[in-house]
Amino acid sequence: MPSVPAAALPTAGAPELIEVYGMAPLIRFTLLSLYAALLLPLPFLAPPAWRAVCLLGLVLGALPILALLSERVELSPSGLRVGYPGWSGRLLRRGWSLPWSAIAGLTPVATSQGGRVFYVRVNADPNRATAGQPTAYLLPQRLERFEAFLASFTRATGVSTADVGRLTPPWTYQLLGLFSMLLLFGELVALAHQGLSWANSLG
Repeated sequence: MPSVPAAALPTAGAPELIEVYGMAPLIRFTLLSLYAALLLPLPFLAPPAWRAVCLLGLVLGALPILALLSERVELSPSGLRVGYPGWSGRLLRRGWSLPWSAIAGLTPVATSQGGRVFYVRVNADPNRATAGQPTAYLLPQRLERFEAFLASFTRATGVSTADVGRLTPPWTYQLLGLFSMLLLFGELVALAHQGLSWANSLG
């Protein structure tokens, strides 16, 4: 993305230092535990000839999930950057970045689940349209310290974030995480019982 001269950036209200926000730990824990609860038993339940294939598929399937959950947002005096770890570059989009001066506002869009996502709207720029660059970017809403992120965003851009909330209430992840852990515990107990049965039959 072309750089913007420092004089053109509204640094007066921008973050003084680089602020880094990762995915909320509750969301990471919930989605990883759900993945484990749903797929971890498969290698043990598969026929012996397919167990290695299932185990390999379990590991490979975890890579894009880990990459998605490793999203990070950086706020600096020059602008905002959304990205992913270098190892996930071949699995996911490489992210996006904008100088503060390019941000015109936020556009809410209703989701099919009844929530709202917000798009960061970019100032009209014929060069951007000609180059085929997007004119709006999805605002991350699953971040840790989300309120602090919104406050810094508002200070840097002057755009109100009063109507912006988390995409999903925390209690939904808490409930899903609890059910995932209960399911995983039950599966581990069943697998342990099955292992003891096999051992007794062999003995």
